[in-house]
Amino acid sequence: MAVLHILKPRFTVIGIEGSTDDGDGFIEKLWNEANSRFSEIEALCKRDSDGAFAGFWGAMTDFTRSFKPWEDFSKGLYLAGAECADEAVPPKGWTKWTVPSFAYLRFGCEEFSFSQAIEHVKENGFSVAGAVHDFTDPRTGKGYIYVPIKRVDG
Repeated sequence: MAVLHILKPRFTVIGIEGSTDDGDGFIEKLWNEANSRFSEIEALCKRDSDGAFAGFWGAMTDFTRSFKPWEDFSKGLYLAGAECADEAVPPKGWTKWTVPSFAYLRFGCEEFSFSQAIEHVKENGFSVAGAVHDFTDPRTGKGYIYVPIKRVDG
């Protein structure tokens, strides 16, 4: 059960935004819409040197949009989307977030549930310093939980 410590510079996600106020199943609905309309943002997505997409993010923030953790880890905003160039302009109906730089602990979704990841963070003397994000690596299809443990920029 490898947990990686990652420093991630600020990054931009363009996606479909929703909130826990939208009710049960809202995240799945956001992903369904984002996936069905992906061609609208495909040209804006960051790619690596081999042409693979940089990543797909389930980015989260509190209702103040300060990238603080969700209230009680159960109430907040969610953005289902892709990592894009910072200067990208989102098409109509899409939302752009610029996530600040954080140091993260990265947990594999096959090995850790959300609650296990949070427990691991606390048991190892860290605290959750911001909103947790979901990440899917397009090269492998594997999912990860990114738990921020230190904000690096203002």
